[in-house]
Amino acid sequence: MVKLLQMKKIGIFYGSSTGNTEVIADKIQQMFGEEHADVFNIDAVEKNEIEQYPYLIFGTSTWGLGDMQDDWEDFLDVLKTIDLSNKKVALFGLGDQEVYSGSFVNGMGELYEQISKRTNIVGHWPTEDYNFVASKAVKNGKFVGLAIDFDNEQKKVDGYIEKWVKLLKKEFKG
Repeated sequence: MVKLLQMKKIGIFYGSSTGNTEVIADKIQQMFGEEHADVFNIDAVEKNEIEQYPYLIFGTSTWGLGDMQDDWEDFLDVLKTIDLSNKKVALFGLGDQEVYSGSFVNGMGELYEQISKRTNIVGHWPTEDYNFVASKAVKNGKFVGLAIDFDNEQKKVDGYIEKWVKLLKKEFKG
């Protein structure tokens, strides 16, 4: 008999302007299973919806020369008031490593900067399979979360998500 992973609910919160970040959030939920994870668009979220989850996944795309997605920018004042000290938080970010090679997934790096001193960030991701010049999302030689280039590397997305979710299942369990 296979032992099922015992896990508390996970809240996946994303901001999406084109729908790509929403697609990734939904794929992550599918990999965890709907019975383990809920998905929310950050533009319609209340503070208490985030607070109820011990495990959080925040996703943002990067715009312009490295800005966080607008809905996340608008939510920052609320995010600063949320007690994240007893939570585990994972991040994922979307960016274009060809056109914006000097600011690849900087939005995820900006989100990391907003919360890293107040919580336990898990799910760091290797940089080796990417071709970019610079990123605010790289700390100690790894991305602070899952980096996705949805525009140029769609064929890699499902494999990345599958590996990342396996990592998170271990991180969230312990």
